[in-house]
Amino acid sequence: MEIKIGKVEKKLNSIIEEEGAVYLTLLDPEEENIEEIAENVKDYADAIMVGGSIGIVNLDEAVKKIKKITKLPIILFPGNVDGLSRYADAVFYMSLMNSANTYWVVTAPTLGAITILKYGLEPIPMAYLCIEPAKKTAVGYVGEIREIPQNKPKITAMYCLSAKFFGMRWAYLEAGSGAEYPVNNETIALSKKLSGINIIVGGGIRKPEIAYEKVLAGADAIVTGNLLEENPKAVEMMFDAIKKAGREKLKKQ
Repeated sequence: MEIKIGKVEKKLNSIIEEEGAVYLTLLDPEEENIEEIAENVKDYADAIMVGGSIGIVNLDEAVKKIKKITKLPIILFPGNVDGLSRYADAVFYMSLMNSANTYWVVTAPTLGAITILKYGLEPIPMAYLCIEPAKKTAVGYVGEIREIPQNKPKITAMYCLSAKFFGMRWAYLEAGSGAEYPVNNETIALSKKLSGINIIVGGGIRKPEIAYEKVLAGADAIVTGNLLEENPKAVEMMFDAIKKAGREKLKKQ
């Protein structure tokens, strides 16, 4: 079977080429007000991610609710093999590369592969890397991570290069949901420079100016999640900052 880049990934790549950066909003399917959150982000996000690290409450229903509100691509961000829905458009097919448990590195994605094929979901191959302070968050606990220190940017960059050699086209540098602080700029810049693949940055990004500097450092996509639950209106300012940085980054290339 020939591996082709699907239409969702092509759209993301096109936005990166034309606008310099993508804004992804992460919705937790367990949120009771998921429709309200989707309504608030639909005019600003480039795509919507759906998933969480702990449990799922009727994922199919959550995805269908979002679909009724927006035509934005819905990309699954599965916390385990049960984080798949036939109603989504794509899935980040990811390996938690720095987990101490091989289940999260390769077994979980392998077990989910047949379901992805059956549902006709577009797989987007991605390395998922948990960086300090992710160990203090849900993903650090559930994913049994070997946390990458913030002051060791070369380690993250080497993981990204390894991901590229494995055929992955994306790497997600994750500080963890609700993290005290985000991944630092040096780690982002070196990871992008060494690997050349698309770099997603998430966790601890609560202010537009932080998202702005992460894009200028080399991030191709910014993810916010908790921010939407705390202040849904902030999504517009976040979008503006990301796109402004994207335009400035393109001018420097």
